[in-house]
Amino acid sequence: MNILIVEDEKLAAQLLVSLLKEVEQNIKILDTLDSVERTISWFKNNDPPDLIFLDIQLSDGLCFNIFKQIEIHSPVIFTTAYDEYALKAFEVNSVDYLLKPVKIEKLRLALEKYKKLKYSFSSSHFDFDPQKLINILQQTKAEYTSRFLVNKGNSLVIVDINDIAYFYAEDKMVFITTYDEKIYPINNTLDKLEKSVDPKEFFRAARQFIVSAKAIKKIHNYFNYKLKLNLMPLPKTDVIVSKARVGEFKEWLSR
Repeated sequence: MNILIVEDEKLAAQLLVSLLKEVEQNIKILDTLDSVERTISWFKNNDPPDLIFLDIQLSDGLCFNIFKQIEIHSPVIFTTAYDEYALKAFEVNSVDYLLKPVKIEKLRLALEKYKKLKYSFSSSHFDFDPQKLINILQQTKAEYTSRFLVNKGNSLVIVDINDIAYFYAEDKMVFITTYDEKIYPINNTLDKLEKSVDPKEFFRAARQFIVSAKAIKKIHNYFNYKLKLNLMPLPKTDVIVSKARVGEFKEWLSR
């Protein structure tokens, strides 16, 4: 059984590989990928796997953007930390879903289900409807972080989400930048922050930046079909939207 793992959290990917080898001896892990962009490139250059383990939230956006750009006929088992995502996966014909951290017994049951459905997948292609699930997710009410408690000298300060222009990473630390140009270190990661803030208001514009729409003052065309953002307050480094994310970025701004 040839398996492809798409998971942006390194430890989660390692755990899944370990559990798979424990549950099923006759498997080959073809690759572990962490982004929409890398996954699209992989499928363009490799034969399709027998089965895909697919994290919903990847480092450069939702996994459903993969299906918007290329056809995939392999069955999928979703992995997610979010019930509101996972419980809707069945409506787009996935094999199963696994809540993270993945439990070995749940993994075993998911693989057994895949084997039972294998004939169905071999007789017709994998009928995945990403737009249907995206529409469902957009209608799902979720609780997003509305304020952060941060350190300022010897005291603590409450920073309201509406006051935040962007989050950025530098030297293995993450910082909040507010519209009044205050900067606060925060004990968090951009990957976790991306999942906790309202996606209608904030976008992972680059690996080092999560930006508010209100902080974007100008957008410039950049070489190789990328975009360069002018933010206020002015960040220390350029904020470049990759070619692979330009479409999603424009769609986000148009909501």
